[in-house]
Amino acid sequence: MANCVLTNKFVNNMGRPPTRAKEYRDGFYIEVRNKGSQTGIKIIRKSEEEMILAIKEYEKTKEVIILGESKNGKWIKHEA
Repeated sequence: MANCVLTNKFVNNMGRPPTRAKEYRDGFYIEVRNKGSQTGIKIIRKSEEEMILAIKEYEKTKEVIILGESKNGKWIKHEA
């Protein structure tokens, strides 16, 4: 019985990893990570105002990096 559980555990990890880059949905992206950490999670918001509210919420306890805006799967550069 235990052998079946062990076998099923490895079945889900088999296969070839994807080779195409992931297409990002339209919206504004920020990366939130613990202070001092090298990895984080990407958070998407539909508008710039929502992104600013999310930044204010997370910056109290986390490190926030603004990644920018994605439209039609491409990153948009804004003039400063």
